[in-house]
Amino acid sequence: MPVRLAITLGDPAGIGPEVTLKALAAELPVDDAHYVLIGHAEQMTALNSKLALGVPLKDPRLAILSPGMAFPSEPRSPDGARFAHECLETAAKLCLQGDVHGVVTAPVNKEAIIRAGIPFIGQTEFFTERAGVNRTVMMLLGPDERDRWLRVALATVHIALREVPVQLTPQKVQFAIERAAEACELLGLPRRRVAVCGLNPHAGEGGQFGDEESRIIDPAIQQARADGLDVVGPLSGDTVFHHALHGAYDAVVAMYHDQGLAPLKLAAFDNGVNWTLGLPFIRTSPDHGTAYDLAGKGIANPSSMISAIRLAKQLASRY
Repeated sequence: MPVRLAITLGDPAGIGPEVTLKALAAELPVDDAHYVLIGHAEQMTALNSKLALGVPLKDPRLAILSPGMAFPSEPRSPDGARFAHECLETAAKLCLQGDVHGVVTAPVNKEAIIRAGIPFIGQTEFFTERAGVNRTVMMLLGPDERDRWLRVALATVHIALREVPVQLTPQKVQFAIERAAEACELLGLPRRRVAVCGLNPHAGEGGQFGDEESRIIDPAIQQARADGLDVVGPLSGDTVFHHALHGAYDAVVAMYHDQGLAPLKLAAFDNGVNWTLGLPFIRTSPDHGTAYDLAGKGIANPSSMISAIRLAKQLASRY
């Protein structure tokens, strides 16, 4: 049975439709995977023609589902936000009904969705809620120009920095460690060695800069080791990613969003992928935003979307 993926086109005024078409131009000739595009059919047809991308939209391996809403074209518009959100709702239903193996999500504008009156934290949180699971983990992964990989799982995600030491718990750290190790297994890596960052500079310097390492992070590491996982830490966040990039570790657990994403984007800015761990289906996403200033000009880089689609296809045989 061929892999079947949904792809949400994201904010209709962003680069999601463009990078999706470019990615399909690259991926359709590769294998027999099927795709359900969730967005505006007329926009896809017009953009395909305007940019001369040559994507065979009538190919039997492609289907386009358009939410029953008028097509909005203005950046940050409430209508565009509602349209993008409705695309996510459609994708969640397809995944939960088993109609597709998973979903690849193009970027949305969180602020616009919230301003449109829709409670929304992020796409990761959206699919976590719709799937009815207690907790998921965001992993970002990608190779640098020398094909050295970083895989970073986050213990906390979209919260204010001042809230990190408040909301961080041993359970959250341990869950991130477990999911990171599981991700290594799903990727078929020969090893599952996970490094865990400290929260404070120099991992707290023996308690000189805070007690979160001894009080929260180390207990989680000790429990993960007791459960048979290969885990080291807590390690200083200013050196651990260097060693991971050079192969010392297969994945890194970061305590907060920018601690993990800053080094990941330095290493793999164009082709990084966002992977939601812990869902009952596959969900990946390109690791970039809507880039309104690039949309529709034919210059948006599809590398991250291509990587997100390829990872989803790779994972489909393991879920």
